[in-house]
Amino acid sequence: MNRSLALFLPLSHHSRGITDWRLENPSLMMKTTDQKIRTVIEMNTFWFSNRKFETTYEGYINALKENLLHLKNRVEREKLSVELIADFLDEEGKDGLTALLALTGFSYELLKRVFTFIRIKDAPELNALVYRDQWLPEGESDVTEDIQEWGTGYIERRMGRDAFFRLGVANVFFKGARTGVLYEALPLFHLKKLNFSKMNFEMEALLDTLVRYKQFGSYNAKREANPERVVEQLLKEIDVGYARGDLSELIYNAPNEKRTMDFIIPNKTNPKIMIESSYLATTSSGQGDKSKTEIQIDELLKEHYSDARFWGFVDGIGWYVRKQDLQRMVDAYEDVFTFHAEELERFKSQLLEVLS
Repeated sequence: MNRSLALFLPLSHHSRGITDWRLENPSLMMKTTDQKIRTVIEMNTFWFSNRKFETTYEGYINALKENLLHLKNRVEREKLSVELIADFLDEEGKDGLTALLALTGFSYELLKRVFTFIRIKDAPELNALVYRDQWLPEGESDVTEDIQEWGTGYIERRMGRDAFFRLGVANVFFKGARTGVLYEALPLFHLKKLNFSKMNFEMEALLDTLVRYKQFGSYNAKREANPERVVEQLLKEIDVGYARGDLSELIYNAPNEKRTMDFIIPNKTNPKIMIESSYLATTSSGQGDKSKTEIQIDELLKEHYSDARFWGFVDGIGWYVRKQDLQRMVDAYEDVFTFHAEELERFKSQLLEVLS
């Protein structure tokens, strides 16, 4: 009998074979595949539901609806203004902000990114939008070289204690879409959510929120919304061939370490440039793993394709606020580009120089 298994068996079973013990305890015998399948099919719960939790959460949903009805009644009684929205946020706190996000379809993650962008840019137009000069002490800057993104808890706490910061949050929803710098930076799909008509509870604006909620997954999955599409178009414009997939030498020599390459230029038979693209609009713990993977790929390419170049497109606010991961990431590449217009021109120039 397996020594480790014996530790868990009753003393009376130690002297008997495991087969005898299983026969005496048929419910503990190994089930066949068919029996295990029947268990899953016949005893399926279809949708897991913790009724106690569901009931509690329904109360929270109803509270958010009440908050929105309260806001709607105030808007009908008073003229809609940024002060009214800020006052609503002051009264309702965290739940007020959650209700406002639901009304507009703007996510908490995106709101955090917007404030990170505003702090990074430190542009007069953006500072005026959020009343930054009023809530940032004179002569003080909250921007450091290694900027740390504010968490949701920090935004909620600061909103609760600082009237001007609260006005700034309200003004992002009220005037954000009409602020030039933000208009240029934010994708139109998200920019349209910042429509003050939604806070007026206008039917067309509310329908816009519903449609954008429904279509977000589809929008995100479209190839045209993928930055790699920009590289594809550029390569086609200058008539440079490319392939995607696995490199034959890596398939043969490192099948467990290889990865599918985003761009192999001009082809897999005679690769001169390999390109990986990583555009991150959010932050995640996976960024560290991704940078380690790229370093491993760089080592494999140097071993098996020593004459080829390994370049990277690394861009997005997600990398901007994770400088340690960013450093590891760029160390893997011979050169790094972003999707900025000037960088795309530099990429084209470097590409043609190598191919010539």
